[in-house]
Amino acid sequence: MKLNIKNLIFLFLVGCFILNLWACKSKKLAANNSSYQKPKSSIANKYAEKMEVNKSDINNGNLYQFINDWEGVKYKMGGLDKNGIDCSGFVYTLYKEVYGRNIPRNTNALINVLKRKYENELVEGDLVFFDYDGKKYSHVGVYLQNGYYVHASTRKGVLVMKLKDPYTYKYFSRCGEIKN
Repeated sequence: MKLNIKNLIFLFLVGCFILNLWACKSKKLAANNSSYQKPKSSIANKYAEKMEVNKSDINNGNLYQFINDWEGVKYKMGGLDKNGIDCSGFVYTLYKEVYGRNIPRNTNALINVLKRKYENELVEGDLVFFDYDGKKYSHVGVYLQNGYYVHASTRKGVLVMKLKDPYTYKYFSRCGEIKN
């Protein structure tokens, strides 16, 4: 095969096509990486016990490792790191690092990209919203399973708790998944 300009262009285009296929596959893996890594046994045990589920139900290693790494980080309005984080910053960071997705940074914008669900339809990774201090959608968390969610609490920092906790559930207002 003689390397003239037409052949070089053809090889370049084939190479670009192959790179594009590989890049799309890696993006899909990042978006769905929850099924590619099992959690460490100690982390699976910890969250299975906390959420009252079987250890075998804790499948998303990236999610539970992320929660384990952030649990206890104090709340800080506008914060976005381990020196302090707010609820929407926590959800934003979780989605970016665990699911490889960029989502809006504040709760009001998150509501606009939400596909509503009924509470009994929630699955791991869905969002749950609360209305505190008379403000609609002033707080957000990420649903886990078996009625538990993770969020950045103003008083206790990042923690896992029951959705139907008597104190917080009365403020529960909306839930759903992020639209594609």
